[in-house]
Amino acid sequence: MKKVITISRQYGSGGREIGSKLAKELNIPFYDNELITRAAKESGFAEAAFHNAESKASNSLLYSIAMGMNSYGNQELGFSHLSLDDRIYLAQSDVIRKVAAEGPCVIVGRCADYILKEIGNVINVFIWADLDFRVDRAIHIDHMDQNKIEDNILKIDKRRANYYNYHASEKWGRAENYHLSLKSSLIGIDGCVELIKRYVELSKN
Repeated sequence: MKKVITISRQYGSGGREIGSKLAKELNIPFYDNELITRAAKESGFAEAAFHNAESKASNSLLYSIAMGMNSYGNQELGFSHLSLDDRIYLAQSDVIRKVAAEGPCVIVGRCADYILKEIGNVINVFIWADLDFRVDRAIHIDHMDQNKIEDNILKIDKRRANYYNYHASEKWGRAENYHLSLKSSLIGIDGCVELIKRYVELSKN
């Protein structure tokens, strides 16, 4: 098995837990916040800048250069003119390509499915769930304040969608952009892990 698995997810659907368990089952590296630490170290940006990046979408048009370029870009085009958010995204993209090149792994979020679009050994998964399931996880696992909790969950999803839709030329959550779209509130966290494992085993690409 020489697959890189990316997991995109609705907030509260359990995508991160599924990714972590899957990586342990397959005995391969798991990358979430680890990407931020590595990208910060290699780029010189503060980790806080990476944590803040996904909470908002930039105002400039970047995705036309995001796919094929090294994160520091073509020197003739320059890099310093890009916004901080754009530079953060490109630095993070560079690290995502590096960890994918190093071998099989599970990567959660951060447009990894789009960034690795041209790589043949990638399986892209989207995890979603009923809102009541997500509310319960937000309360009991993430300890989210229950005041306007449903609105807050949907706002987080909107920020993730804006971030993805800005940087990618595709739409976040659209089924045709993924190999698998799994409803965790229907089959459970462990059920999702087992289905992804089975898909990996059956995949011939």
